[in-house]
Amino acid sequence: MSEELKLSILNKLESENSIADTKTAFVDVSPETILGALKSLESQEKVNYKTLTTEFWTIEAEGQDQIDNGSYEARIFYAVPAGEEGITIAELNSKYGKVASLGQGKAFQNKWVKKNGSSIVRLVDSIVDQIKADLEVVQATGSHPNTNVIRDLKRRSLIKQNKVLSYSVSKGANFSTELKKQATDLTVEMLHSGAWKNAEFKKFNFDSLGVNPSGGHLHPLMKVREEFRQIFFDTGFEEMPTNEFVVSSFWNFDALFVPQQHAARDLQDTFFLKEPAVATELPEFWETVKDVHEKGGYGSIGYRYPWSQEEAKKLVLRTHTTAVSSQMLHKLAQEPYRPAKYFSIDRVYRNEAVDATHLAEFHQVEGIIADKNMSLGSLIAFMDRFFQKMGITKLRFKPAYNPYTEPSLEIFSWHEGLNTWVEIGNSGMFRPEMLRPLGLEEGVQVAGFGLSLERPTMIKYGVDNIRALVGHKVDLGMVESNPACRLDKKMGKEVFQSAVETAN
Repeated sequence: MSEELKLSILNKLESENSIADTKTAFVDVSPETILGALKSLESQEKVNYKTLTTEFWTIEAEGQDQIDNGSYEARIFYAVPAGEEGITIAELNSKYGKVASLGQGKAFQNKWVKKNGSSIVRLVDSIVDQIKADLEVVQATGSHPNTNVIRDLKRRSLIKQNKVLSYSVSKGANFSTELKKQATDLTVEMLHSGAWKNAEFKKFNFDSLGVNPSGGHLHPLMKVREEFRQIFFDTGFEEMPTNEFVVSSFWNFDALFVPQQHAARDLQDTFFLKEPAVATELPEFWETVKDVHEKGGYGSIGYRYPWSQEEAKKLVLRTHTTAVSSQMLHKLAQEPYRPAKYFSIDRVYRNEAVDATHLAEFHQVEGIIADKNMSLGSLIAFMDRFFQKMGITKLRFKPAYNPYTEPSLEIFSWHEGLNTWVEIGNSGMFRPEMLRPLGLEEGVQVAGFGLSLERPTMIKYGVDNIRALVGHKVDLGMVESNPACRLDKKMGKEVFQSAVETAN
């Protein structure tokens, strides 16, 4: 139809030189279809066109009713019998309902009827139903010579305005009745064959609007992650580099005083690499770590087992970002003493079953605080303030066991959706058996905490299944529609120091 219509327009222009109005020239073709053909021809400079707008009025359903049955006021007049008795208002309302309530006012205004006590009586013997007559004029012509009549009929919702677009068309600079298919792209084949030399290319319309991209929306995890980062920065933390997802078992376990027989080092809990399977070398202090594992030290008797260098070299997908924390503490020990606070937020991997609150790949929020005045009370006070900034106030701390922290605490938060306490993190004071081999001097204590990023996000956004938040089942509409994360910003940079003072 499009090509046929284009040819029809060109042939009509060829014979008549111009088209005054496409509405009359192409009666059975919609204005939208004609516009599409004209735009295509205009892009080839074959035609020029101007838009014509025709306005006309049509009758609404209520107006059609008054054409068929008379205006409401006329019906009220004819409902009132001649004579002095007339008809009671109650009887009129009961008999004619909506017509009576809408028509009485106009009938009174036209002085066709009047009230006589509780009745209505006629004032004249006959009337002219001008509203019906005006509506018939509009129906027949699409307009009315009296603009006041149009205004009144529109105000009474008896008519509505309509617009019809049509076009006047004239010949363009490249007018011809021949239609040539225009190329939209310069292809490799055209360049090789030389066809581009004789090809007619479609012009680019640089004024047209492009399609709005649907991307650019931040995932709720990234929103909460950024809020976490700001909380850490506000409290004086430095961000740790966490771009190494594969680490040796030494940094992931041994340097943290995790025994080589620990269940966390089994295939059922950890992802081990096949190629390459082992690290090429260990840090220079590996023998100190070996001695602490085998014989103990710093007040500990160790684990009393033969420590294996081969086991320590095995490469794993890091199970926690504490593997990064141990490396940062080792670097810190090489510098002159200074208090330090480090944090990281990145992915970790656990070989565990996936359910509503667990994933094999998730994000961990890691923080360590190294100072000579640290205590478990300082850590609890800090964590309480930290989560208050997130808007999470229902917290519980439960004693726990970790190979590299003593004492240790699990952190739970109340989840309204699941209606239960959900574990959101782990924390504790790093053991001397871990800290001293790293090179940290006597008297320096380190508090560490690892939090899930997914579970606080679930609480913040009311998500009751972690698989709806991360993974291939995520609803992209949810990502687009969720608002930005906004957490309480009342705490300042003195949060940790005040927490320490409160605890001590």
